[in-house]
Amino acid sequence: MKGIRWWMVGLVTAGLIVNYLARNTLSVAAPTMMKDLNISTEQYSHIVVAWQVCYALMQPIAGYILDAIGTKMGFAIFALAWSLACAAAAMATSWQGLAVFRGMLGITEAAGIPAGVKATTEWFPAKERSVAIGWFNIGSSIGALLAPPLVVWAIMHGSWEWGFLIVGGLGIAWTFLWMLFYKHPRDQKRLSDEERDYIVSGQEAQYSDPNAKKRRWTEIITSRNFWAIGIPRILSEPAWQTFNAWIPLYMMTERHMNLKEIALFAWLPFLAADIGCVLGGYLSPLYHKYCKVSLFTSRKMVVVTGALFMIGPACIGLVESPYTAIALLCVGGFAHQTLSGALYSVTSDMFGKNEVATTTGMGGMMGYLGAAAFTAVFGVLVTKVGYSPLFVVLAVFDLVGAVVVCVLATDRNRVAEPPAVTPPLQAARNGA
Repeated sequence: MKGIRWWMVGLVTAGLIVNYLARNTLSVAAPTMMKDLNISTEQYSHIVVAWQVCYALMQPIAGYILDAIGTKMGFAIFALAWSLACAAAAMATSWQGLAVFRGMLGITEAAGIPAGVKATTEWFPAKERSVAIGWFNIGSSIGALLAPPLVVWAIMHGSWEWGFLIVGGLGIAWTFLWMLFYKHPRDQKRLSDEERDYIVSGQEAQYSDPNAKKRRWTEIITSRNFWAIGIPRILSEPAWQTFNAWIPLYMMTERHMNLKEIALFAWLPFLAADIGCVLGGYLSPLYHKYCKVSLFTSRKMVVVTGALFMIGPACIGLVESPYTAIALLCVGGFAHQTLSGALYSVTSDMFGKNEVATTTGMGGMMGYLGAAAFTAVFGVLVTKVGYSPLFVVLAVFDLVGAVVVCVLATDRNRVAEPPAVTPPLQAARNGA
């Protein structure tokens, strides 16, 4: 089966779509749900923080489990669990109950990104990895994009509870498909010898070496390269979590849009984020080719590009039109996903196949702890100073994070030379 590695990344993308549908259901249902359950803005921020803290603390554990039991089984277990946790939120009758269910969702959803990064390191050579990560990372934006129309439809034709139940059902269906179709390259009988040789010969030595050792988490967290991604994660993740959790409320309270207008426009920043995922993935090889820099340096250049675009949403307080505000949020969505995908690529370049999920999880933990702290402050300050100054702070965070990547990240890996043994298909051709 030709190009089967792209089918595998497509399956991962579908998993990220249902993952982000589950987490974004809350923000879209929030205006209606807060009214029904008498939830204040500050209490809503506590619910969001419950998800973020549980997600953050579980990320390194989820990454370790994935490295230990493998991508296929690990991702399936977590996906089934998050689907059930999402559906269970329909039973909430208070903000405390909802916080508990969302905390459970955070614990179970933590495997999504580490599993995606691990799958791409298994299936792609180094030169294609940023493109593959861009394509699977688009799932996060598509999930956020689909949430507003889906949840608003559920509210208008039933109740906010139906939104959680529908998304939970979609996650269970995806889990079945994942178990049916995903296989590691060594177990995939439909993978041709030619494509297998192409993948292995283009991977770093640490990915192609079957005897590669796994470093302890203490060794990872004390390395310079970990903090080269850990600090930027702390600084960049608050922007994405703010977009996910607060855009519908911002549109209603600050720009005075109704529920139908939210359904029409709240998904646009996530469409722009989709473009950032894909374009960001292709920017790295383009910079590599036309700027005559190393592949690793090209990843850093993409991070800087995304950070510079974050200046757009920082200007949101200067515009009066709600539609211009939405356009600037679109720039922010594009900027963050461009930057985020590049950080995943940098991670996959610096850490081996037996530790990349663990490292991604630990980096994610740093990011979501930063996001949780920012959200807790956001929930209090937004009623006092408004949204605009906080969007400026998010832009400054990303710019500082880009500087950290450029200064600290070092390329300690070298793409493996092509194998000395002639690949099977080429040998057959030579014999013919």
